[in-house]
Amino acid sequence: MTSSSSGKLDRIVADARRAADSRDQGYREQALKIYPWICGRCAREFTRSNLRELTVHHRDHNHHNNPSNGSNWELLCLYCHDNEHQRQLEAGGSDSNAPGNGPAATHSPFADLKNLLKRPG
Repeated sequence: MTSSSSGKLDRIVADARRAADSRDQGYREQALKIYPWICGRCAREFTRSNLRELTVHHRDHNHHNNPSNGSNWELLCLYCHDNEHQRQLEAGGSDSNAPGNGPAATHSPFADLKNLLKRPG
């Protein structure tokens, strides 16, 4: 690769990163204006001092789907956001060739809990 084509590629990558950062900042700011600063899963409340720990989750997992009414967003804390994406991976919503995507677990540890609780002790 020549230095001019390498420089052109570097500019394209830098422009794409700036556009993504700008887009992310735009929908994050919109979501923070629309929704209360509370995690939609665990109900943890946030203030300006810890607001960086509150993320915008795309309900349809498409980061390019950003309607201005916020219908594809929900605010989740870092932990709940990570958990949501892990659940998506485990449900098979990702590339099946990705590392760690084996067969889904079939064991249900609480399947017979109701009957176990009914037994006289």
